[in-house]
Amino acid sequence: MTLHRPLIIDVAGLELTAADRRRLAHPLVGGMILFKRNWQDRAQLQQLCAAIKAVRADLLICVDHEGGRVQRFQTDGFTHLPPMRALGQRWPQDGNGRQALQALELASAAGYVLGSELRACGVDFSFTPVLDLDWTQDDASRSSVIGDRSLGRDPGVVALLAKSLAQGLQQAGMAHCGKHFPGHGFVQADSHTDIPVDPRPLAAILQDDAAPYGWLAPQLASVMPAHVIYPEVDSRPAGFSRIWLQDVLRAQLGFDGAIFSDDLSMEGARRLDGQSISYTDAALAALQAGCDLALLCNQSLGDGQALDGLLDGLAQAQAQARWQPSAASEERRQALLPRSPATPWAALPQQRAYQWARQQLARL
Repeated sequence: MTLHRPLIIDVAGLELTAADRRRLAHPLVGGMILFKRNWQDRAQLQQLCAAIKAVRADLLICVDHEGGRVQRFQTDGFTHLPPMRALGQRWPQDGNGRQALQALELASAAGYVLGSELRACGVDFSFTPVLDLDWTQDDASRSSVIGDRSLGRDPGVVALLAKSLAQGLQQAGMAHCGKHFPGHGFVQADSHTDIPVDPRPLAAILQDDAAPYGWLAPQLASVMPAHVIYPEVDSRPAGFSRIWLQDVLRAQLGFDGAIFSDDLSMEGARRLDGQSISYTDAALAALQAGCDLALLCNQSLGDGQALDGLLDGLAQAQAQARWQPSAASEERRQALLPRSPATPWAALPQQRAYQWARQQLARL
Protein backbone atom coordinates (compact mmCIF):
# COMPACT_ATOMS: atom_id res chain seq x y z
CA MET A 1 0.00 0.00 0.00
CA THR A 2 1.30 3.48 -0.92
CA LEU A 3 2.08 5.55 2.16
CA HIS A 4 0.77 9.11 2.14
CA ARG A 5 -0.10 11.16 5.23
CA PRO A 6 -1.70 14.28 3.74
CA LEU A 7 -3.62 15.86 6.63
CA ILE A 8 -2.36 18.67 8.87
CA ILE A 9 -4.70 19.16 11.85
CA ASP A 10 -4.71 21.00 15.20
CA VAL A 11 -5.21 20.31 18.89
CA ALA A 12 -7.37 22.29 21.28
CA GLY A 13 -5.26 23.11 24.31
CA LEU A 14 -1.98 23.24 26.19
CA GLU A 15 -1.61 19.46 26.40
CA LEU A 16 -2.82 16.47 24.45
CA THR A 17 -6.11 14.80 25.25
CA ALA A 18 -6.90 11.18 24.48
CA ALA A 19 -8.87 12.39 21.44
CA ASP A 20 -5.87 14.41 20.23
CA ARG A 21 -3.61 11.36 20.50
CA ARG A 22 -6.12 9.21 18.63
CA ARG A 23 -6.37 11.72 15.79
CA LEU A 24 -2.62 12.35 15.56
CA ALA A 25 -2.03 8.58 15.36
CA HIS A 26 -4.40 8.25 12.40
CA PRO A 27 -2.51 6.93 9.36
CA LEU A 28 -3.69 9.84 7.17
CA VAL A 29 -2.36 12.53 9.54
CA GLY A 30 1.07 13.89 8.63
CA GLY A 31 1.37 16.78 11.03
CA MET A 32 -0.29 19.44 13.13
CA ILE A 33 -0.38 23.21 13.44
CA LEU A 34 -0.01 25.21 16.65
CA PHE A 35 -1.86 28.38 17.65
CA LYS A 36 -1.67 30.92 20.48
CA ARG A 37 -4.13 28.84 22.46
CA ASN A 38 -1.47 26.08 22.54
CA TRP A 39 1.04 28.43 24.22
CA GLN A 40 1.61 29.19 27.88
CA ASP A 41 5.39 29.31 28.16
CA ARG A 42 8.46 27.63 26.70
CA ALA A 43 8.44 24.71 29.12
CA GLN A 44 4.81 23.92 28.31
CA LEU A 45 5.44 24.23 24.56
CA GLN A 46 8.43 21.88 24.76
CA GLN A 47 6.34 19.35 26.68
CA LEU A 48 3.50 19.59 24.15
CA CYS A 49 5.86 19.09 21.20
CA ALA A 50 7.53 16.14 22.93
CA ALA A 51 4.11 14.58 23.54
CA ILE A 52 3.22 15.00 19.84
CA LYS A 53 6.46 13.35 18.76
CA ALA A 54 5.80 10.53 21.21
CA VAL A 55 2.64 9.72 19.25
CA ARG A 56 4.67 9.46 16.05
CA ALA A 57 8.16 10.83 15.52
CA ASP A 58 7.59 11.84 11.90
CA LEU A 59 4.64 14.15 12.60
CA LEU A 60 5.47 17.61 11.22
CA ILE A 61 4.86 20.24 13.92
CA CYS A 62 3.96 23.51 12.16
CA VAL A 63 3.10 27.07 13.11
CA ASP A 64 2.32 30.41 11.46
CA HIS A 65 5.20 32.44 12.87
CA GLU A 66 6.11 35.22 10.43
CA GLY A 67 6.81 38.15 12.72
CA GLY A 68 4.79 41.28 13.38
CA ARG A 69 1.08 40.58 13.87
CA VAL A 70 1.50 36.94 12.85
CA GLN A 71 3.78 35.61 15.59
CA ARG A 72 2.20 32.96 17.79
CA PHE A 73 4.77 32.96 20.59
CA GLN A 74 5.92 36.36 21.88
CA THR A 75 6.78 35.97 25.57
CA ASP A 76 9.14 33.99 27.82
CA GLY A 77 12.25 34.93 25.88
CA PHE A 78 10.98 34.75 22.29
CA THR A 79 12.38 37.57 20.17
CA HIS A 80 9.76 40.02 18.95
CA LEU A 81 10.26 39.70 15.20
CA PRO A 82 9.48 42.68 12.96
CA PRO A 83 6.73 42.60 10.37
CA MET A 84 8.20 41.72 7.00
CA ARG A 85 7.46 45.22 5.72
CA ALA A 86 10.17 46.50 8.09
CA LEU A 87 12.73 44.43 6.18
CA GLY A 88 11.48 45.66 2.84
CA GLN A 89 11.69 49.26 4.00
CA ARG A 90 15.42 48.81 4.52
CA TRP A 91 15.91 48.13 0.82
CA PRO A 92 17.40 51.22 -0.90
CA GLN A 93 15.44 52.72 -3.76
CA ASP A 94 18.39 52.37 -6.12
CA GLY A 95 18.81 48.72 -5.10
CA ASN A 96 22.57 49.01 -4.87
CA GLY A 97 25.38 49.28 -2.38
CA ARG A 98 25.82 48.54 1.28
CA GLN A 99 22.20 49.30 2.21
CA ALA A 100 20.97 46.48 0.01
CA LEU A 101 23.47 44.10 1.60
CA GLN A 102 22.34 45.18 5.07
CA ALA A 103 18.70 44.54 4.16
CA LEU A 104 19.61 41.03 3.01
CA GLU A 105 21.57 40.45 6.23
CA LEU A 106 18.56 41.55 8.28
CA ALA A 107 16.30 39.14 6.41
CA SER A 108 18.73 36.28 6.97
CA ALA A 109 19.00 37.21 10.66
CA ALA A 110 15.22 37.21 11.03
CA GLY A 111 15.03 33.75 9.48
CA TYR A 112 17.77 32.39 11.71
CA VAL A 113 16.30 33.74 14.95
CA LEU A 114 12.81 32.60 13.95
CA GLY A 115 13.96 29.09 13.10
CA SER A 116 16.38 28.67 16.02
CA GLU A 117 13.90 29.71 18.68
CA LEU A 118 11.09 27.56 17.33
CA ARG A 119 13.30 24.52 16.92
CA ALA A 120 14.68 24.94 20.44
CA CYS A 121 11.09 24.41 21.65
CA GLY A 122 10.42 21.40 19.42
CA VAL A 123 8.63 23.09 16.51
CA ASP A 124 9.69 21.76 13.10
CA PHE A 125 8.33 24.20 10.55
CA SER A 126 6.90 27.70 10.04
CA PHE A 127 4.65 28.86 7.20
CA THR A 128 6.88 31.72 6.05
CA PRO A 129 7.97 33.74 4.05
CA VAL A 130 5.03 35.67 2.61
CA LEU A 131 5.70 36.30 -1.09
CA ASP A 132 2.57 38.38 -1.66
CA LEU A 133 3.22 41.86 -3.00
CA ASP A 134 2.17 44.92 -1.02
CA TRP A 135 -0.24 46.56 -3.46
CA THR A 136 -1.32 49.05 -0.76
CA GLN A 137 1.72 51.09 -1.82
CA ASP A 138 -0.15 51.74 -5.10
CA ASP A 139 -3.70 51.70 -3.77
CA ALA A 140 -4.56 52.01 -0.07
CA SER A 141 -7.79 50.05 -0.62
CA ARG A 142 -5.89 46.87 -1.50
CA SER A 143 -5.42 43.79 0.70
CA SER A 144 -5.50 44.54 4.40
CA VAL A 145 -5.03 40.83 5.22
CA ILE A 146 -1.53 41.05 3.71
CA GLY A 147 -0.48 44.65 4.37
CA ASP A 148 2.66 44.78 6.51
CA ARG A 149 3.12 41.01 6.22
CA SER A 150 4.56 41.68 2.75
CA LEU A 151 8.23 42.34 2.06
CA GLY A 152 7.30 45.00 -0.49
CA ARG A 153 5.74 45.93 -3.78
CA ASP A 154 8.66 45.10 -6.11
CA PRO A 155 8.66 41.36 -6.96
CA GLY A 156 12.44 41.36 -7.41
CA VAL A 157 13.04 42.85 -3.96
CA VAL A 158 10.51 40.46 -2.42
CA ALA A 159 12.29 37.49 -4.01
CA LEU A 160 15.75 38.59 -2.86
CA LEU A 161 14.68 39.27 0.72
CA ALA A 162 12.63 36.07 0.89
CA LYS A 163 15.60 34.07 -0.37
CA SER A 164 17.78 35.51 2.39
CA LEU A 165 15.12 34.85 5.02
CA ALA A 166 14.81 31.27 3.80
CA GLN A 167 18.59 30.86 3.98
CA GLY A 168 18.46 31.96 7.62
CA LEU A 169 15.76 29.39 8.31
CA GLN A 170 17.76 26.69 6.55
CA GLN A 171 20.84 27.57 8.61
CA ALA A 172 18.70 26.94 11.69
CA GLY A 173 17.65 23.58 10.22
CA MET A 174 14.09 24.61 9.30
CA ALA A 175 12.34 24.32 5.95
CA HIS A 176 10.11 27.13 4.67
CA CYS A 177 6.93 27.87 2.75
CA GLY A 178 6.31 30.59 0.17
CA LYS A 179 2.73 31.85 0.29
CA HIS A 180 0.12 32.61 -1.10
CA PHE A 181 0.60 31.46 -4.71
CA PRO A 182 0.14 33.09 -7.19
CA GLY A 183 -0.51 36.18 -5.06
CA HIS A 184 -3.04 37.47 -2.50
CA GLY A 185 -1.88 41.06 -2.27
CA PHE A 186 -3.88 42.52 -5.17
CA VAL A 187 -7.34 41.63 -3.85
CA GLN A 188 -9.05 43.52 -1.05
CA ALA A 189 -11.26 40.73 0.31
CA ASP A 190 -9.97 38.46 3.09
CA SER A 191 -10.26 34.77 2.18
CA HIS A 192 -10.79 33.94 5.87
CA THR A 193 -14.25 35.49 5.61
CA ASP A 194 -14.92 35.98 1.89
CA ILE A 195 -14.11 34.58 -1.55
CA PRO A 196 -11.68 37.05 -3.17
CA VAL A 197 -11.63 37.44 -6.94
CA ASP A 198 -8.63 38.76 -8.89
CA PRO A 199 -9.75 39.74 -12.43
CA ARG A 200 -6.30 40.11 -14.02
CA PRO A 201 -5.12 37.92 -16.92
CA LEU A 202 -2.51 35.20 -16.46
CA ALA A 203 0.27 37.19 -18.16
CA ALA A 204 -0.13 40.11 -15.76
CA ILE A 205 -0.08 37.86 -12.70
CA LEU A 206 2.97 35.92 -13.89
CA GLN A 207 4.84 39.13 -14.66
CA ASP A 208 4.14 40.63 -11.26
CA ASP A 209 2.73 38.72 -8.27
CA ALA A 210 3.82 35.22 -9.30
CA ALA A 211 7.29 36.30 -10.45
CA PRO A 212 8.99 35.48 -7.10
CA TYR A 213 7.80 31.87 -7.39
CA GLY A 214 9.44 31.47 -10.77
CA TRP A 215 12.72 32.99 -9.60
CA LEU A 216 12.78 31.03 -6.34
CA ALA A 217 11.32 27.71 -7.57
CA PRO A 218 14.60 25.75 -7.27
CA GLN A 219 15.08 26.89 -3.64
CA LEU A 220 11.52 26.81 -2.28
CA ALA A 221 10.87 23.89 0.07
CA SER A 222 7.10 24.30 -0.07
CA VAL A 223 4.35 26.57 -1.37
CA MET A 224 0.87 27.43 -0.12
CA PRO A 225 -1.66 28.58 -2.75
CA ALA A 226 -4.23 31.31 -2.16
CA HIS A 227 -7.96 30.81 -1.66
CA VAL A 228 -8.44 33.39 -4.42
CA ILE A 229 -10.28 32.93 -7.72
CA TYR A 230 -8.53 34.20 -10.85
CA PRO A 231 -11.40 33.82 -13.36
CA GLU A 232 -9.27 34.62 -16.40
CA VAL A 233 -7.30 31.44 -15.60
CA ASP A 234 -9.74 29.10 -13.78
CA SER A 235 -13.14 29.31 -12.13
CA ARG A 236 -11.75 27.52 -9.07
CA PRO A 237 -9.56 29.10 -6.37
CA ALA A 238 -5.85 28.49 -6.92
CA GLY A 239 -5.65 25.88 -4.17
CA PHE A 240 -8.23 23.74 -5.98
CA SER A 241 -6.99 24.38 -9.50
CA ARG A 242 -4.99 21.86 -11.53
CA ILE A 243 -4.20 24.68 -13.93
CA TRP A 244 -2.52 26.79 -11.27
CA LEU A 245 -0.86 23.97 -9.32
CA GLN A 246 0.17 21.55 -12.04
CA ASP A 247 0.25 23.47 -15.31
CA VAL A 248 1.65 26.75 -13.96
CA LEU A 249 3.44 26.12 -10.65
CA ARG A 250 4.95 22.72 -11.45
CA ALA A 251 5.21 22.54 -15.25
CA GLN A 252 5.77 26.18 -16.21
CA LEU A 253 7.64 27.50 -13.15
CA GLY A 254 9.46 24.24 -12.35
CA PHE A 255 8.56 23.96 -8.67
CA ASP A 256 9.11 20.47 -7.22
CA GLY A 257 8.62 20.94 -3.47
CA ALA A 258 5.59 20.29 -1.29
CA ILE A 259 2.28 22.08 -1.84
CA PHE A 260 0.08 22.78 1.20
CA SER A 261 -3.52 23.81 0.91
CA ASP A 262 -4.36 26.89 2.91
CA ASP A 263 -6.77 26.33 5.82
CA LEU A 264 -9.80 24.46 4.50
CA SER A 265 -12.03 26.01 7.17
CA MET A 266 -11.63 29.48 5.60
CA GLU A 267 -14.61 30.88 3.73
CA GLY A 268 -12.56 30.94 0.52
CA ALA A 269 -12.34 27.13 0.72
CA ARG A 270 -15.93 26.36 1.69
CA ARG A 271 -17.53 26.98 -1.71
CA LEU A 272 -16.48 25.32 -4.94
CA ASP A 273 -18.10 25.71 -8.34
CA GLY A 274 -20.85 27.72 -6.65
CA GLN A 275 -21.71 25.00 -4.12
CA SER A 276 -21.05 24.70 -0.38
CA ILE A 277 -18.80 21.72 0.26
CA SER A 278 -17.79 19.59 3.24
CA TYR A 279 -14.31 19.50 4.71
CA THR A 280 -13.81 16.06 3.17
CA ASP A 281 -14.79 17.30 -0.28
CA ALA A 282 -12.53 20.35 0.16
CA ALA A 283 -9.59 18.13 1.10
CA LEU A 284 -10.28 15.81 -1.83
CA ALA A 285 -10.50 18.74 -4.24
CA ALA A 286 -7.20 20.17 -2.96
CA LEU A 287 -5.39 16.83 -3.17
CA GLN A 288 -6.81 16.01 -6.61
CA ALA A 289 -5.77 19.43 -7.89
CA GLY A 290 -2.17 18.81 -6.88
CA CYS A 291 -1.76 19.67 -3.19
CA ASP A 292 0.43 17.21 -1.30
CA LEU A 293 -0.93 18.24 2.10
CA ALA A 294 -4.35 19.51 3.24
CA LEU A 295 -4.59 21.83 6.22
CA LEU A 296 -7.68 22.07 8.47
CA CYS A 297 -7.45 24.47 11.41
CA ASN A 298 -9.41 25.17 14.60
CA GLN A 299 -11.71 22.17 14.29
CA SER A 300 -10.42 20.36 17.40
CA LEU A 301 -12.30 22.87 19.56
CA GLY A 302 -15.44 21.54 21.20
CA ASP A 303 -16.19 17.92 20.38
CA GLY A 304 -13.96 17.84 17.29
CA GLN A 305 -16.64 16.23 15.13
CA ALA A 306 -15.45 18.10 12.05
CA LEU A 307 -11.96 16.63 12.40
CA ASP A 308 -13.27 13.13 12.95
CA GLY A 309 -15.55 13.57 9.95
CA LEU A 310 -12.59 14.54 7.78
CA LEU A 311 -10.48 11.60 8.96
CA ASP A 312 -13.33 9.15 8.33
CA GLY A 313 -14.32 10.81 5.06
CA LEU A 314 -10.85 10.74 3.53
CA ALA A 315 -10.31 7.14 4.66
CA GLN A 316 -13.61 6.19 3.01
CA ALA A 317 -12.66 8.05 -0.17
CA GLN A 318 -9.41 6.11 -0.28
CA ALA A 319 -11.23 2.79 0.22
CA GLN A 320 -13.61 3.72 -2.60
CA ALA A 321 -10.72 4.74 -4.87
CA ARG A 322 -11.99 8.34 -5.05
CA TRP A 323 -8.55 9.43 -3.86
CA GLN A 324 -5.21 7.76 -4.56
CA PRO A 325 -2.31 8.22 -2.11
CA SER A 326 0.90 9.57 -3.62
CA ALA A 327 4.32 8.27 -2.65
CA ALA A 328 5.87 11.41 -4.16
CA SER A 329 3.67 13.60 -1.95
CA GLU A 330 4.72 11.65 1.13
CA GLU A 331 8.36 12.03 0.16
CA ARG A 332 7.85 15.80 -0.12
CA ARG A 333 6.23 15.90 3.33
CA GLN A 334 9.07 14.01 4.94
CA ALA A 335 11.60 16.29 3.25
CA LEU A 336 10.21 19.15 5.38
CA LEU A 337 11.22 17.48 8.65
CA PRO A 338 14.43 18.78 10.27
CA ARG A 339 17.54 16.79 9.44
CA SER A 340 19.81 18.11 12.21
CA PRO A 341 19.41 18.31 16.00
CA ALA A 342 18.14 21.60 17.39
CA THR A 343 20.32 23.82 19.55
CA PRO A 344 18.83 23.81 23.08
CA TRP A 345 17.35 27.11 24.23
CA ALA A 346 19.89 27.51 27.03
CA ALA A 347 22.73 27.24 24.51
CA LEU A 348 21.36 29.80 22.02
CA PRO A 349 22.83 32.91 23.74
CA GLN A 350 26.32 31.40 23.50
CA GLN A 351 25.96 30.51 19.83
CA ARG A 352 27.81 32.97 17.59
CA ALA A 353 25.32 32.78 14.72
CA TYR A 354 22.42 33.50 17.08
CA GLN A 355 24.31 36.36 18.74
CA TRP A 356 25.02 37.90 15.33
CA ALA A 357 21.40 37.51 14.19
CA ARG A 358 20.01 39.13 17.35
CA GLN A 359 22.45 42.01 16.97
CA GLN A 360 21.30 42.57 13.39
CA LEU A 361 17.64 42.63 14.40
CA ALA A 362 18.37 45.11 17.20
CA ARG A 363 19.12 47.63 14.44
CA LEU A 364 15.47 47.66 13.31
